[in-house]
Amino acid sequence: MLEQALAAAAAVDEARLWRRLEAMARIGAIPGNGVNRAALSAEDVEARALLLSWADARGYALGVDAIGNLFLRRAGTEPAAPPVLTGSHMDSQPKGGRFDGIYGVLAGFEALEAMDAAGVRTRRPIEVVAWTNEEGGRFPPCTMGSMVFAGARPLADFVDVRDNAGTRLGDALAHTLTQTRVSAPAAEQREFRTPVAAYVEVHIEQGPLLEANARTIGIVTGIQGMRWFDVAVAGESAHAGTAPVSLRRDALREAVAMIAALGELTADPTDVTRFTVGRLLVTPNSPNTVPSHVLFSVDIRHPDPATIARLGDAVEATCRSQARACTVTVTPTLHDAPTAFDASIAGLIEAASAALDLPAMRLPSGASHDAMYLNRVCPTGMIFVPCERGVSHNEAENATPSDLAAGTRVLAAALVELANR
Repeated sequence: MLEQALAAAAAVDEARLWRRLEAMARIGAIPGNGVNRAALSAEDVEARALLLSWADARGYALGVDAIGNLFLRRAGTEPAAPPVLTGSHMDSQPKGGRFDGIYGVLAGFEALEAMDAAGVRTRRPIEVVAWTNEEGGRFPPCTMGSMVFAGARPLADFVDVRDNAGTRLGDALAHTLTQTRVSAPAAEQREFRTPVAAYVEVHIEQGPLLEANARTIGIVTGIQGMRWFDVAVAGESAHAGTAPVSLRRDALREAVAMIAALGELTADPTDVTRFTVGRLLVTPNSPNTVPSHVLFSVDIRHPDPATIARLGDAVEATCRSQARACTVTVTPTLHDAPTAFDASIAGLIEAASAALDLPAMRLPSGASHDAMYLNRVCPTGMIFVPCERGVSHNEAENATPSDLAAGTRVLAAALVELANR
């Protein structure tokens, strides 16, 4: 481990990182110590403005692309060299925690500040990125900003996606971009798929393994595969008191049967498969009316490519097998194969952990992250730190200042090493 890398790690300021996390947690704060900071919302705009103000005060160059990804650039001695990137997301689930995503953005920012404090110079520029709409909680699918940046899908695929209130993503994005220009009028307009030398993302684990094994650092080996679908069931409204059950076209009853059948399809005695219906919209949603329309989401995950392919390919037939009086439309919204991260970056993270005397272990990620798409354009790695009881996507999500600082120290060391290659 080079002397400059260790100097940057030593300069990480635990108290400053915690203060910034607390400041961000106040934006969209909800009862229970959580946050609701939906993508492209007023709260998201406010958080972006705060981050940009901190970066501007540091003299970092600012950039934004057409989907609203933010780039904060610390210069290198070779300005034209492809940069090393780090970052995560600023949006949250509707009842999310204080650390999911935003920790990765602020850890990256703290790593840059630590390099400044230590007087570290790097050959390559280093950029902190705040990716747009990683959660997909308001506008599905998830990891949208990194997906578009990496060229996996075009922005045009998403501009007409609407949230539960009917707001169009394209309109929310246009407003966010306008406000970003107000906050950072000199920000450079960035293009998608620009050259990147490497990407490292730090994140709370969102699982219990590090805590259970008394390890401070997780060296992430990869991310399991994921298939998402929207299932629309169309029936007919009727009076709940007068319409005979045998004559009803009850969309909710048939949707429930489909969800039960999907549960049987994905049943796994080894408890490796993940199946979730996290979104269910019922129309007209009245206690006195037979539902005429139901829209529900399907999320299936597994680390084995053949298994995730088999399960995902069976979703439509399984739903159709339960359609009796109603019609069903199944729309795929996301298909991500399992991801394996770069072995050399994993080795670098492991070496940094050892040099800093931090206990570490290798483990896969059950959750998706923006690193999944960066892995398509450059060598990529991830660092996990423990979260209490593995709780995430929940107001009770918690992590200690010391663990968060430890992950940031490993990140700072890895970034300096990568940026000097």
